Amino acid sequence: MVEMQGDDDTYLLRPVGRVASPLTDAASAPRQGDEGAPTAWLIFDPQVERALTDLSAGAELLVLTWLDRARRDVLAVHPRGDESRPRTGVFSTRSPHRPNPIGLHRVRVLAVDGLRVEVADLEALDGTPVLDVKPVLGAANER
Repeated sequence: MVEMQGDDDTYLLRPVGRVASPLTDAASAPRQGDEGAPTAWLIFDPQVERALTDLSAGAELLVLTWLDRARRDVLAVHPRGDESRPRTGVFSTRSPHRPNPIGLHRVRVLAVDGLRVEVADLEALDGTPVLDVKPVLGAANER
C-alpha cells in the first residue's frame, strides 16, 4: 500500500500488480520506453483478475506506476540529466524524481497469460508497483 499525505488529506493507493523486468538499475535503464526498453511483464494480483478480461495482444495501454525508488524532494532537474541544459521544474519534465513519483508509461500488449501481461516499451524497474492501467483512446468517433 502506498500512502500519500497532504496538508489536510491522506490518500491510500493499493497497487494492482508489479512490474517484472530485466531492468534492475535506474542508471542503466532507458529514459523512455521507446528508447530501447526490453519486454517486461505486468504481474497482477488475483483480486483484479476480472479487470484483465478484455486485454489482448496489440492493445495500447497507459500504465501508471509508483516510482518507489525515486526521490520525492526534487522540484527542478536538468532535463535528461544533461547539465548543459538549464534547470527545469519537474512538472515540465518526465523526471521520475518529483513530489508524487507517479510513472506514466505508454506500452503495447504483446501477450496475455492469466494474471500476466507481456508489454513492450516499459522502462520501469523490476518490482515497480503498478497502480492502474487504462487504454489509449483513439479518435472521438472511435470511443
